[in-house]
Amino acid sequence: MVELVDTVLEDARWEAFGLPALAETAARAALGSLGLPPEGFQIALLACDDARIAGLNADFRGKPVPTNVLSWPSDDRAADAPGQRPALPDPGSPDDPEELGDIAIAWDACAREAEGQGKPMPAHVTHLVVHAVLHLLGYDHVEDADAALMEAEEVRVLASLGLPDPY
Repeated sequence: MVELVDTVLEDARWEAFGLPALAETAARAALGSLGLPPEGFQIALLACDDARIAGLNADFRGKPVPTNVLSWPSDDRAADAPGQRPALPDPGSPDDPEELGDIAIAWDACAREAEGQGKPMPAHVTHLVVHAVLHLLGYDHVEDADAALMEAEEVRVLASLGLPDPY
């Protein structure tokens, strides 16, 4: 099987957690739900801690605080109008996959949220990876119509993995 997600583990807690396999499963489900062949794409995932993601959040969003997950699409794939589905990218080949972009996820923020929401950490992290992959594909949640579309897609993907509606 060709790897879809190239995971870089900066925080050892993610390795013990099994993030590489979980992220691969979540990303494959997100792409598959949209009819995209996972073998034609590549995603880079940085598994870090709150300090690292706070620095990234400051550098790229001007918000020097930790967050759960960040994403950087390789291209602007946003829809033309609120509530419309974004145009999906064409896949590359297994030997030369299309790069969708980069994701960073922070252990501390994810653990705090999962505990605070009474959710199992694997379910919460799966949701965040699916959420980030959808961002790489042009989905967003700034406008209400876009948020409704993105959340419905997340719920559908998570259900395909046997996970409950996170909302």
